[in-house]
Amino acid sequence: MGKSSKKNKVILAPPLPPDVDDEDILVSDEDVDFVEENREHVHLITGLNRKALDKVVTRVPDHDEDKVELLYEERERKRRAALALKPKEDDDLEVDPVDALPVKTLQGELLYRTAKRAKSEDKAKGAESRSEDKEADAKQSSQKEYKGRSNKKEDSKLQNVQRPIEVPKEKLHSVVLEEVKEELSADELFEKKKSQLAELGMAMLEDPESNIRSLNDLLIICNDTDQRVVKLGIMSLLAVFRDIIPSYRIRQLTEKELAVEVSKEVKKTRYYEYTLIRSYKAYLQKLISLEKQPYFYLVAVRCLCSLLDAAPHFNHRESLLASVVRNLSSSNDVARKLCSEAIRSLFRNEGKHRGEATVEAVRLISASVKLNDCQLHPDVVEVCLSLKFDEDLGKDESKEEKLKPKKNKRYQNRDVTKPSDKKKIKKELLSKARQEVHANLRAVSFTLDPKEKKMIQRETLAALFETYFRILKHSMNTSNSRYKGTSVFPGGSHPLLAPCLEGLGKFSHLIDLDFMSELIACLKKLSGYSDHQGEISPDTTLSVSERLQCCIVAFKVWRSNLEALNVDLQDFFVQFYNLILEYRPDRDRGEVLADALKTLLWEGKQQDMLRAAAFIKRLATFALSFGSAEAIAALITLKHLLQKNTKCRNMLENDAGGGSLSSLVAKYDPEAKDPYLSGALATVLWELSLLQKHYDETVSGMASNVLSMANLNATQNPVQLSSSNPLEAYKDLSMGRELSKPTHKLSHTLKCKRKRRSKEFVALSPDVLEKADCTVGEDELREKLQSHFAVLRGISENERLRTELNHALSSISMYKEYKKQKKASKKSKNVARA
Repeated sequence: MGKSSKKNKVILAPPLPPDVDDEDILVSDEDVDFVEENREHVHLITGLNRKALDKVVTRVPDHDEDKVELLYEERERKRRAALALKPKEDDDLEVDPVDALPVKTLQGELLYRTAKRAKSEDKAKGAESRSEDKEADAKQSSQKEYKGRSNKKEDSKLQNVQRPIEVPKEKLHSVVLEEVKEELSADELFEKKKSQLAELGMAMLEDPESNIRSLNDLLIICNDTDQRVVKLGIMSLLAVFRDIIPSYRIRQLTEKELAVEVSKEVKKTRYYEYTLIRSYKAYLQKLISLEKQPYFYLVAVRCLCSLLDAAPHFNHRESLLASVVRNLSSSNDVARKLCSEAIRSLFRNEGKHRGEATVEAVRLISASVKLNDCQLHPDVVEVCLSLKFDEDLGKDESKEEKLKPKKNKRYQNRDVTKPSDKKKIKKELLSKARQEVHANLRAVSFTLDPKEKKMIQRETLAALFETYFRILKHSMNTSNSRYKGTSVFPGGSHPLLAPCLEGLGKFSHLIDLDFMSELIACLKKLSGYSDHQGEISPDTTLSVSERLQCCIVAFKVWRSNLEALNVDLQDFFVQFYNLILEYRPDRDRGEVLADALKTLLWEGKQQDMLRAAAFIKRLATFALSFGSAEAIAALITLKHLLQKNTKCRNMLENDAGGGSLSSLVAKYDPEAKDPYLSGALATVLWELSLLQKHYDETVSGMASNVLSMANLNATQNPVQLSSSNPLEAYKDLSMGRELSKPTHKLSHTLKCKRKRRSKEFVALSPDVLEKADCTVGEDELREKLQSHFAVLRGISENERLRTELNHALSSISMYKEYKKQKKASKKSKNVARA
């Protein structure tokens, strides 16, 4: 019976908490705030199934519900009796044994921990240490009294089950909040800060003056440890500043102005402006510091460029410009493109800053070029091509003053009655009032007086030409010293020379006449021309495209100042005549060559007959050697020269003795350095007959049109196929007609490869072959040869397929570029028409 009673003994569930009415429950404000801040965790409590929990708690195996209820009542009665017998000084709390971790002795007894109430953390620690001492003493005593207490084992278990447990006091609300925050995941914190950024930003945009202090909160969020939060913070501040920055520059108040008593509205405005400038300065410093970190580099540069584009008139513009100009030569293509677009927008929209930011930007670019010894990316100088200057900027003011009509001396010598003192005072007051009104209008509007605008443009032009001349001087020094240092930027050792020459050609009409002769001499040296025995110096570090640009700039400078400049440009014709032979399409820029043909030959006046004949013959040879785009540019120039020099049409005759006209040189020298000594009039243009069979229809049609000039009179001209200049024809054909490249070049490349392979084998003499022991059968030899030639055929087929694939891919890409350019040209024409 004893054993069965032990097995069937009821194990009670933990006691339920006492029932409390809803009216007696007191909810503090801190509890409400805590629930509001942690709404995402409320569903864990509201979603509990009370019925399932009641079943689990009240369920006891193999017993009736009435019996279980009686047991619960008996346990509650015993608990109340034990509490009544406890002394009042004992401040222990009863804790459910289920929530405590018991310690099992050697006798099998379970000892539960007890904790006393503590008014502070020190009391709680002392209670824990005392409870641990009690547990150690209980273990020792249980080991000694194991034999004597075997009969009372069950009673001790029941007492231990109902033994109270001590717990610490309730923790403070702030400590609970910190624990909850630590338990939150990183994503939840990110979403929380993200919503906080959105609320602050929307509040600033709704009412900036009332919520100006929110800028400090946004700046504090930008110092967060999470990189994603920092990135969102600086982007949010960018949107806020772009919207709230005023259209004027905030001036710092003087001591006298601060000492004067003002109204509340004025104080509010002053506080708003002061907080805005202080926060804006802190934001710029934050961006400049983040710019040095790789993770935030692109975001910081984008924010700086956006601020410069949106508010170039506002305070701290110097820091913005310095940072953007510094990143113009960045190795990151995206950052460099953003900075160049921002500087171009600054140059185009001078109405936002009255041209003052333009002068500062050009000076910073000049200082950067000087500091880095002209070793920067070409975009640093190329952005200056977006500058705009007035056409009358280069005119002298002294001439304009001389042209003004002078007053009549007779009228000046007449006696004029002096005005009274009252009239003088009235005039002075009127003039002062007008000056104040004009000054206020200038301060409000960004329009400048013609004199101020001209002064700003002159300062900009001086800084620009200082940069250009420094680059030319550096290029001359390095080329004379045969400097062959490599550069990481495109353009070799002279990365800034190409955009510098392009800028000189664009602004050549604004160059002072005092520098013309020195500039022409500098360009002659850079083009590679040498006066020693009429030879061209072979030792130069400049490319063919850069030397061609020197010739182009020299002619543009000469034409823009034709009335005042008396310079012989024969040396540049000689240099250009030799540079045509050095051109390589895969190495040099075809646009520069076409521009040189247009500037030197197509736009020039009537050429000398000997020089024109030399260029005609060289251009015909050039058109036969290179692609269709270069060929059409050369043929258009050739046709233009034949139309202007009718005597050179005798070169179209196909007689065996050459042209009907002959110069001092009776025999044509294709390798002559000087066009006057080439003897081109003694030859014929047989290249045009071959160009008539060109694969490109445009080139063949132009060649046949030029050949038709042989049957015309001197006053007649052939039918005009195209009225475009060489540069336009080159651009059109290079984009639109590259799809018609021939595929017959494959056989030529395969023949060259076969020739290279054949050089590897050595021919053996017949005696050596007779002495060699060749005991291989015919069948075996036939099989080996078949397998060998099958491999060769497979290799050749693969090469052919690869070349066709590459040609198709290049054609598709060029066709897409052609379509894009065509759409852009159509849009520009529509805009021009509108």
